[in-house]
Amino acid sequence: MPFRYRDILRFGVFGLAVALIVAFGISPFTGGIVEQWSRSDVEARSRLVFNAIQPFLDRDVEDQSWGGLSDLFKRVALDKKILAVGFCDHAGTLIAATPEMPASFSCEKIARSESESFANITSGGRRILVAAFPVIVARGRSYLVILTDLSFASARSSQVISYLLASVSGVVLVLTVGTIIFAILMLRSWMNSLRRAVEEVRQGTSHARGAAGSSAIDREIHNLLRQAEHFTLPNQTDWSPKTLQDLLNGVLPGAEVLVVSNREPYIHNRTDKGISVQRPASGLVSALEPIMRACGGTWIAHGSGSADRETVDQYDRIGVPESAPTYKLRRVWLTEEEQDGYYYGFANEGLWPLCHIVFVRPTFRVGDWRSYRDINQRFADAVVAEAQTEDPIVLVQDYHFALAPKMIRERLPKATIISFWHIPWPNAETFSICPWKTEIIEGMLGSTILGFHTQFHCNNFVECVDRFVESRIDREVQAVSLAGHETRIRAYPISIEWPPSALVTVPEREKCKTECFAQFDLAPGTKVIVGVERFDYTKGILDRMRAVDVLLTRNPAWRDRLVFIQVAAPTRSKLSAYSRLQSEAEALAADINARHGDRQPPIRLVARHYEPVDVFRLFRAADVCVVSSLHDGMNLVAKEFVSARADNAGVLVLSSFTGASREMSEALIVNPYDTEEMAGAIELAMTMPLDEQSERMKLLRQQVKENNVYRWAGTMLVDAARSRTRERILHLAKSGEQTRASAANVRTAWYGRGRSTQASG
Repeated sequence: MPFRYRDILRFGVFGLAVALIVAFGISPFTGGIVEQWSRSDVEARSRLVFNAIQPFLDRDVEDQSWGGLSDLFKRVALDKKILAVGFCDHAGTLIAATPEMPASFSCEKIARSESESFANITSGGRRILVAAFPVIVARGRSYLVILTDLSFASARSSQVISYLLASVSGVVLVLTVGTIIFAILMLRSWMNSLRRAVEEVRQGTSHARGAAGSSAIDREIHNLLRQAEHFTLPNQTDWSPKTLQDLLNGVLPGAEVLVVSNREPYIHNRTDKGISVQRPASGLVSALEPIMRACGGTWIAHGSGSADRETVDQYDRIGVPESAPTYKLRRVWLTEEEQDGYYYGFANEGLWPLCHIVFVRPTFRVGDWRSYRDINQRFADAVVAEAQTEDPIVLVQDYHFALAPKMIRERLPKATIISFWHIPWPNAETFSICPWKTEIIEGMLGSTILGFHTQFHCNNFVECVDRFVESRIDREVQAVSLAGHETRIRAYPISIEWPPSALVTVPEREKCKTECFAQFDLAPGTKVIVGVERFDYTKGILDRMRAVDVLLTRNPAWRDRLVFIQVAAPTRSKLSAYSRLQSEAEALAADINARHGDRQPPIRLVARHYEPVDVFRLFRAADVCVVSSLHDGMNLVAKEFVSARADNAGVLVLSSFTGASREMSEALIVNPYDTEEMAGAIELAMTMPLDEQSERMKLLRQQVKENNVYRWAGTMLVDAARSRTRERILHLAKSGEQTRASAANVRTAWYGRGRSTQASG
């Protein structure tokens, strides 16, 4: 027998063995399901009995006719599955119990709740379900108790497991034999089908042919090719820069990484003391900067600092961090007019309010659109100039560069472009407001992979593509094909580095608290609530201040016992919506302080930039952190607060409209538009017992630790590796090699890359 047939038979025997092992493995779970169903059946039966006898029960209890009650219970106990029936009066005395009532049972064992309850007890080696139903009488709440022996459930479970094993064994045997026969019959056409399927993937015609135009084996091979793209992340929870480096070397050896963003990670400004370096208060920078330190490469960004030109070389580059450079920063220069049109105009008066849906009307101007398009082209040109290879990995960041992916693709067709949209993506009805919606979507579809924070935002984007762009959408794998290029749409919840590097120099909580109390002149015992944001109308700064006002108004006992410290870095001050927000916040803080600040003002509004070290000091000193964004893609402030709390204390109050709320369920989740609810959550946070704080914070910290920024980046890099390997397969199909040689190369490409990925883990 040829070797390949022996392999098929060996596979069949192995499959049969595995299937039988699985059948035996799931049998305990099946038994558990049967027992759970039996318990549910008993509960329903007990409930039915109670509803049936309740009128007679109420009558006899009210008349204290215990004899009549005893007769009633004996008739009920004729049911073979009911062990005993009794009545527990308001004093906890067992009355009118049937003779089979276990001697060990007492009314103290039931849950004395306002509604029905069910509990398990053990008596004489038997498992017994106790159903307790409240009965309201003039003397207080009493309970009807119905005891059911659950031993029948075990017998029923054993029978079901026996039938299951026999059925599965028979079905598996038939299927295995049938599979072996089918595989042998189809083996002769395998290579031709493989060649056709690869060619169809290359030409993008597999969907067009449909079921009628392709054989079952063609479709199966095509599906296998698509499934074979799935690399897996290393199976670990401790992600670090080294983990990311190892993964990059394993799945993308020698790959060049380029990042494109508007904001730069290091800003050089002139001061009275010389040139200072500032780290911007940006979630994007907080997330990406650790990745670039781990992977190296080039970061292309707008040079916005007053001393930025003085610190770069002749090619507008500088190695950063300057103390120990690990990657290059390439700065792109914009005039003030270009900045007004591209950044302040189209990006932040148009796309920002359009995507955040916080009831600020977006403004779209033709001049702003032209500036936006021109600056996107300038950054795309910078990517091409910086690229040292024909197939770099380009990470395009955020709504400032919706057009850049397509522009880069036109110049670097072999590049792997991963675009990440850091803000929410609205539904199609909302996005239709934008006059250039089609151009924006088509620009983003120049990406190889397009990432959003949540699956909900991915779904919204696909909905917009379906409505506004002529393309082919594969909803099963969430991919869009346009002009012969495929873009995968993926959810990548962004995170922070763990532990944050800024925490190295931050003292322990007690010292941070002492420094905080001295800095803000706080009275001993004051509860400290903090918020750290940019001055942005999407962050809900006014709403959290109003919540503090409501709390102090309805509970004056908190006056002089709490202080809310809001750090808000001024941003986009050229835009009236932002400057007006700061004025409103300052006026509201003054008003609240005037009404509630008897001995110390409850609102401390700090309108300046805080360095990361200062932010983490404040987080460690705080009792509560409030993140009340009205709409946000993720909001990394919530994760930074959690990362700072190595003492496992403190409470996070988190808006339900942040992406973070989908991961951080142990926070107190609130609707920031509901001021009363938020005020109640803040009060609950300040009074929460320390053991509950610790339990919640440990779970939050574990979540952020395991799903840190290195895992976020690793997920995208693995997807990039899948895409590049897929392109390699298409190239093999295009080369026109002999069928058998092509198949061997395809197999080597897939399995070789798979082993490389596993080795990196």
